[in-house]
Amino acid sequence: QCRFIFPDNLLGISWVDSSWIPILNNGSVLDYFSERSNPFYDRTCNNEVVKMQRMTLDHLNQMVGVEYILLHAQEPILFIIRKQQRQSPTQVMPLADYYIIAGVIYQAPDLGSVINSRVLTAVHGIQSAFEEAMSYCRYHPSKGYWWHFKDQEEREKTKPKAKKKEEPSSIFQRQRVDALLLDLRQKFPPRFVQQKPGEKPIPVDQIKKEPEPVPEAVKPEEKETVKNAQSVGAKGPPEKRMRLQ
Repeated sequence: QCRFIFPDNLLGISWVDSSWIPILNNGSVLDYFSERSNPFYDRTCNNEVVKMQRMTLDHLNQMVGVEYILLHAQEPILFIIRKQQRQSPTQVMPLADYYIIAGVIYQAPDLGSVINSRVLTAVHGIQSAFEEAMSYCRYHPSKGYWWHFKDQEEREKTKPKAKKKEEPSSIFQRQRVDALLLDLRQKFPPRFVQQKPGEKPIPVDQIKKEPEPVPEAVKPEEKETVKNAQSVGAKGPPEKRMRLQ
């Protein structure tokens, strides 16, 4: 029985034949691995030549080409088989490793595949974290950036709203604000003035200042006349007396 996950990649498939599981041991594991339905087995290897010629596995050392050997065994649960390229009786080059756990055969990943998988997993986790964080980010020109979480919104709905008492500003605060405003106005005087509500502001330079009226010189005689008139007005007119005839 062969279970395919990624057909183009042997690292994603596994193979098992349940009829062999009870009899797996150090002597039968290579025969189990050389089943024709096993996708990990190369039928052009030297093991197949030795098997067809009814020779022992010791003759593999005298041959050149691809071969399979039992690298490690821990009966009855774990077996490790290595695929290697033999160049001489003393020189071989490993090509791949396969491990059998409870009768299921898997291909062991190489170091590059392990690092690539770990990096992709880490990048996917970081990217998912950034995407989720960006979904909680809010922005408004007047407020700027802030975080808006769903749990916080639910807590605010269930939590009773307490009215905040507005405290009046102190005399110190008002005086300091007035002093700052006066200082800013002296440093940066207004350039435009709106004389009436709704009118277009006018530059300060274009406003015509009306000349102040010059007080007229009053003659001393007129001053005395004004004083007498004021005194008469204050006392009232003299009473008229009746004439005796």
